[in-house]
Amino acid sequence: MAELSVEEKLKSLYELQLIDSQLDELEILKGELPMEVSDLEDEIAGLETRIRRLSESVEDLEDEIARYNMNIAESKALIERYNKQLDNVKNNREYEALTKEIELQTLEIQLAEKKIREAEGAKAAKQETLDKTKERLEAKKADLERKKVELQAIQEKTEKDEQKLKRKSDRARKKIEERLLRSYEKIRSSYRNGLAVVTVQRDSCGGCFNKVPPQLQLEISMRKKVIVCEHCGRILVDENILVETPAEEEA
Repeated sequence: MAELSVEEKLKSLYELQLIDSQLDELEILKGELPMEVSDLEDEIAGLETRIRRLSESVEDLEDEIARYNMNIAESKALIERYNKQLDNVKNNREYEALTKEIELQTLEIQLAEKKIREAEGAKAAKQETLDKTKERLEAKKADLERKKVELQAIQEKTEKDEQKLKRKSDRARKKIEERLLRSYEKIRSSYRNGLAVVTVQRDSCGGCFNKVPPQLQLEISMRKKVIVCEHCGRILVDENILVETPAEEEA
């Protein structure tokens, strides 16, 4: 492929900028919806993880309460057995040993009941948090569904134009050498409006609106080299660069 002249390179860059600017306008039409949808999906994933962990905590507390109730039942069974044995004791030593065991099991019951109350309190708090988190999740899911419907409606409306412009953008990029394309993308990513190639309008840069010296304007109009704005770094072209050979429209 023959080396393009500087003028042809500038024309290709400016054509690409016009196409990409139209794509940017379609993105603006979507507004913050894509980001909001993505944020909501992340938040929902986080809430689902939290619900799973809270549910596991509630189940663990229920298991803990069940174990303490089992311990209480075992202690009560032992107390009942020891009380029956008291009727058949033969000496004070046996009586004292059984009495001590009964006291010990009574303390075990009291301790288990205390642990149950604590676990029940913790479970109630976890369950309340779990219920509120579930309510929040449902609200977020409903919000996500609404925003997805809105976004889909916009995408359906703009999809044809967007696909057409993307194809034009891809074709335009193939005509531009890699080094220039990298510079274009770097400049473009530096500004929210995505303008990397701008025309000189009313003696000023079309990007930052700072004055462009007459001598520099003359050089720009000659299209002999790539010139950037000394203030913002955008590539400058003259207003009439596409007048003679306008960009071809896609059939």
